[in-house]
Amino acid sequence: MTTSRTSRLGLLAIPALVLAACTQAAPPVSTPNGSSPAPVASGSSGAQTADVPAPFDQPPVRIALVRQLGSGDYFEQWLTGAQEQADALGIDLRVSDARGDDSAQATNLDTAINQGVAGIILDHGQTETLKPGIDRALAASIPVVAFDVNADNPKVPQIEQSDAVLAQRTLESLVKDTGGKATIGYVYVAGFAPLDRRDEVFQDILTKNPGLKLAATWGKVSDSTAADVQGQTAAALTANPDITAIFAPFDEFAKGAVLAIEAAGLQDKVKVYGADISTADIGVMTAKDSPWTATAAADPANVGRVAVRAVALQVAGEQVDAQISVEPALITRDFLVQHAITTMEQLRDQLPELTTPNLVNAPWFAALGG
Repeated sequence: MTTSRTSRLGLLAIPALVLAACTQAAPPVSTPNGSSPAPVASGSSGAQTADVPAPFDQPPVRIALVRQLGSGDYFEQWLTGAQEQADALGIDLRVSDARGDDSAQATNLDTAINQGVAGIILDHGQTETLKPGIDRALAASIPVVAFDVNADNPKVPQIEQSDAVLAQRTLESLVKDTGGKATIGYVYVAGFAPLDRRDEVFQDILTKNPGLKLAATWGKVSDSTAADVQGQTAAALTANPDITAIFAPFDEFAKGAVLAIEAAGLQDKVKVYGADISTADIGVMTAKDSPWTATAAADPANVGRVAVRAVALQVAGEQVDAQISVEPALITRDFLVQHAITTMEQLRDQLPELTTPNLVNAPWFAALGG
């Protein structure tokens, strides 16, 4: 929840992001465009030498990861991928988690700048609270990359998990399953970049499908998003008993909606269409009679690795694309059950396009083991 505020949030995965944050199979999954790796990745300088540039020739290199939110399965897996990539490149990754407190994130950004780190990754957050720190970092010649937060600065590469494509694939599944006619609920919080990008697609889908009637919108992003959304969903379903589908474009949103539906015994009536994926999410989707029907997602660990590679290239003085997009995949409950998938490792085996090692890369990474 891929944010002017996160997950995924990916969000946010809100908590996507986290909120990243992209298939093929028969027939529930469609393969993302451009999934075939290129010889030299988008975002790399195309350098033909494997010589390791400064400062990576003298590790460790200090990089700050300044997070708006770190709780939730999506964000935890995102961090795992980022840490693995950092370790491979000789990076001392200094992680701060503001736990949803925007002021604390701004303070953490200032701390990273004062510590003289070589580069900074911003993970979700609010544009207005982060922009002053971003400007200070760039003035101090500290490169910055941003994941699922609008940095509002052309010098800051923006990383996202193709939020428009993510929303489009999930909503196309909803339209197909309902025949374009249903009363639906929507879990959404404005102000988070990935959620706002997904909302644009949602509004377009509503316009193009007048048979979809939006009955209610609710949502909350917090350090306990799923629990908060569960209570809100229960109230929304009580007030709107004709709801038969819920679009919840962040996995913590989706889990909260699922909990409420199951508590009310409405699994056969109300279906959930979400975003983001994790091992825990797979468990929820594949549980007996789960109402979570489909999700669209990039592998959060892969997105974390992409973010670290992007800042590493910048620190080394190489060019990085202004927009770095990781394609999401549509993943249905039927597909997971059919292939007996219970973990992210098994999902990657079935959908290898979820891993994009050549996206944002350089030959010298291999010399470091990355």
